[in-house]
Amino acid sequence: MELMFFTCKLISIFICLSLAFFSSITSAGFLDCISHKISPNFTLSDILLTPNDTSYSTVLDSTLQNLRFSTPTSPKPLSIITPSSYSHVQSTVICCVDYGLQIRIRSGGHDYEGLSYTSHDQTPFILLDINKLRSVTVNLDDKTAWVESGATLGELSYWVSQKSNLLGFPTGECTSVGVGGQISGGGFGTMARKYGLSADNVIDAYIVDVNGRILDRNSMGEDLFWAIRGGGGGSFGVVLSWKINLVYVPPVVTVFTLSKLLDEGATRVVNKWQYIAHDITEDLFINLVVRPVPLPDQEGNTTMQVTFNSLFLGTADELMAIVNETFPELGLQEKDCIEMSWIESVVYFSVYLRGESIHALVERRPWPKSYNKFKSDYVKKPISEDALEEIWKWCLEENLILAIEPHGGRMSQIGENETPYPHRKGNLYIIQYVVQWTDAGFNESENRVASIRKVYENMTPFVSKNPREAYVNFRDLDLGSNGCGCRTSYLQASKWGRKYFKGNFKRLSMVKGEVDPTNFFCHEQSIPPLVLVHSSS
Repeated sequence: MELMFFTCKLISIFICLSLAFFSSITSAGFLDCISHKISPNFTLSDILLTPNDTSYSTVLDSTLQNLRFSTPTSPKPLSIITPSSYSHVQSTVICCVDYGLQIRIRSGGHDYEGLSYTSHDQTPFILLDINKLRSVTVNLDDKTAWVESGATLGELSYWVSQKSNLLGFPTGECTSVGVGGQISGGGFGTMARKYGLSADNVIDAYIVDVNGRILDRNSMGEDLFWAIRGGGGGSFGVVLSWKINLVYVPPVVTVFTLSKLLDEGATRVVNKWQYIAHDITEDLFINLVVRPVPLPDQEGNTTMQVTFNSLFLGTADELMAIVNETFPELGLQEKDCIEMSWIESVVYFSVYLRGESIHALVERRPWPKSYNKFKSDYVKKPISEDALEEIWKWCLEENLILAIEPHGGRMSQIGENETPYPHRKGNLYIIQYVVQWTDAGFNESENRVASIRKVYENMTPFVSKNPREAYVNFRDLDLGSNGCGCRTSYLQASKWGRKYFKGNFKRLSMVKGEVDPTNFFCHEQSIPPLVLVHSSS
């Protein structure tokens, strides 16, 4: 058994070294190909950067969020393509296919494992950075919009609000995330309990397939259209733009942020939250952030703080009446409630822009960078107060943050097979485990990653089982990965695929087998092709 494992490792290393050896040859061929295909209105330097260009590193690092993948030894792209037209995307795909180069697709750069801008197995690749494709076109007559994948969630929300203060879209809370990544993985946010995921509100799309064709919903077919709305980015093609249904938002919404320490009864309040947050009116969203904080007036000592953040689609008076009836343990007071417009609440929930004007949403300010590691879980039964107290101790010991978002409402009304996102009815909430640090160095990273893995392992009795579910937009390579050069099988990939997609993973793989049987669009956790062979009778 050990000999077989050693032999397989040698073969894997040989394949990766071989790929690297041929990269200079294929890169030259790719550059020649792309230079002949771009429009006469553009020069190659308008859209392409190589490591010899002075702005290469600036562009590469511009939206890169996780500093773990921005070290001198991190694999870098052979070239960066920054398309300003759809034809540039088509040409990039065609030339990468012709010269056997892997492609990585980046819209906002928030992929937790860096899969949109680096390669963990040293496979040579081209980075297709689509942040220039960022237009938002709103149609008030039918309450829809076309939004390009390179737009940020902040830009999408802003431009919709400029057309009407009664229309919005259920996006995520981090406004610098790219639309392409958000929708491709499902897209959870503050209005998910009212309107579902971002992907639940997509009605059409344009995608460049492996043959370089631009397809819409009609020409791509319903199977592929289903797959791209939650099946994870980078597996089926390059989605250029999405047609979305806009949703009603009231002229006034109400927000609040209320924090409690452990000695202020935080655990008791969290316990009650578990029973009501998924079951109260769909207009009310209350999430939790649990983090270590210094104890007041006790230098060197820390405790856990629970912060309740809320968006209510209505007035403060309406909110107070609901909370007083269903969640009096929270101790919410009128002075805690802030009325504002929906677009102002987008800024409020972005956290790092809080206090700024709504115009900050289109200034493309990046989320503050850090070294980090994330993991996720779904909870189907309330956790006891005693167990919660134990969890707080683990987080305190490992300096870990928990971000907890309620499900229920519209999320429970949509069937788990309607889109690839299967975590619907029966889920009380999702937990996001977060560990961040500022010190560079291998040992520091290893220790921090080990700490989050320890807490994750300890949480096993309290979370979903068979499979232990995870959210694909909270990408986690600890769950498993494809081999070097994406060499994997459906059965091997099922190890991590079923955690993200449950029973939908098989259908995703079958769609992949139909539209990209040679597995061109691939990365460490891309969907593998499952090609069914029909025998003739």
